[in-house]
Amino acid sequence: MSFTDEEVERYARHLVLREVGGPGQQKLKNASVLIVGAGGLGSPAALYLAAAGVGSIFLADPDVVDASNLQRQVIYVEEDIALPKAEAAADRLHALNPHIFVAGYNGAFDEGSADELVSGVDLVLDGTDDFATRFCVNDACVRHGKTLVSGAIGRWTGQVGVFRGQPCYRCLVPEIPPDAETCVAVGVVGALAGVVGSMMALEAIKLITGAGEPLAGRLAIYDALAGETRTVRVGADPECPVCGSGPS
Repeated sequence: MSFTDEEVERYARHLVLREVGGPGQQKLKNASVLIVGAGGLGSPAALYLAAAGVGSIFLADPDVVDASNLQRQVIYVEEDIALPKAEAAADRLHALNPHIFVAGYNGAFDEGSADELVSGVDLVLDGTDDFATRFCVNDACVRHGKTLVSGAIGRWTGQVGVFRGQPCYRCLVPEIPPDAETCVAVGVVGALAGVVGSMMALEAIKLITGAGEPLAGRLAIYDALAGETRTVRVGADPECPVCGSGPS
């Protein structure tokens, strides 16, 4: 294991944790993660993965910081308004943990960029808020055999799922729902983004270190108004257009 004295002090609470320890912390240091969407979910997820010592973090987001983002996108501050999100977020992660590598991509995640962004990382987190991008992320993860941690929020409800091959995200959502809501239209409580984004980071840490049971093939649904969480199984769809018997 290769830790400096500063890293040993920084990760002390991980190093004494039975499920992580030195070997788990080394896995975190060696890991590379792509976070698609540096917004409400990507912000807390990125902060906690950087703090945990994930060695390489890549951020993909085409947007700039807007004043309305500051209600929930906790990685940004007032001075970041009008700056590219990927760059501003990368700077904040560097400031939080100078022992890791961080890079931002100021472009859209689409069919033109998907393969290059996904192929070189170990794990992908999707915190985007539109189904077209979610489908594109899922397709790329299936093509390249990468595990996907997917999160979504709206109003007072959030969800997190882990998809490794079969079932994939398209088994859960085969088509774009005709009545799909957006946070812009219906709103979202800011603290919910912190809860769900942190859950995404926690699943990523479990997957990297091998601790516990990840939400593979399961979906955790959090109702913030009721203060309740339930978990449902996601079955593989043999007719899935991505991971089914005849993918299109």
